[in-house]
Amino acid sequence: MKVNGNTIKPGNVIEHKNALWVATKTSHVKPGKGGAFAQIELRNLKDGTKLNERFRSSESIEKVILEETPHIFLYKEEENLIFMNNDTFEQISINIDMIGDQSAFLQDGMNVIINIYNDEPVSVIMPDSCIEEIIETEAVIKGQTVSSSFKPAILKNGIKVMVPGHIEVGTKIVVRPSDCSYIEKAKI
Repeated sequence: MKVNGNTIKPGNVIEHKNALWVATKTSHVKPGKGGAFAQIELRNLKDGTKLNERFRSSESIEKVILEETPHIFLYKEEENLIFMNNDTFEQISINIDMIGDQSAFLQDGMNVIINIYNDEPVSVIMPDSCIEEIIETEAVIKGQTVSSSFKPAILKNGIKVMVPGHIEVGTKIVVRPSDCSYIEKAKI
């Protein structure tokens, strides 16, 4: 489906330079001279490379419609991740490189969305947040408040995050997989 260059929004997938790209950031620029354009940061769905492109409103871009299918994560098998379709119960194997660092946050039975294009999986959308346990961090400093500075901590999955000073070993926290950031202490 052809769309104008200035209508691309973050999350849209386009076909550009014979590859599929997802828009990660967009900004509209109106310079003093010349016509307005959209500055779009793109990430290649196959290899993860990034690209910054300028599209004028007069340019037509091929927007790709992906089939979003809900899946459940089952297990890891060497360099592949095995998922099961929630509706058909068919299993699909995806290379771990498609998810990258976020794969450390996958947990048994976790719901994800797999984007499919021409019967091939092209990307995996992780949940916005997940619960992880702290296995290593500095000791709690007496009198430290929630709003004070952050300290490094290591999660059970081996990922390093920055947490508030009052968080201690054994605490379960809510983490955003997309950028490995602390959200809040888990309410368990």
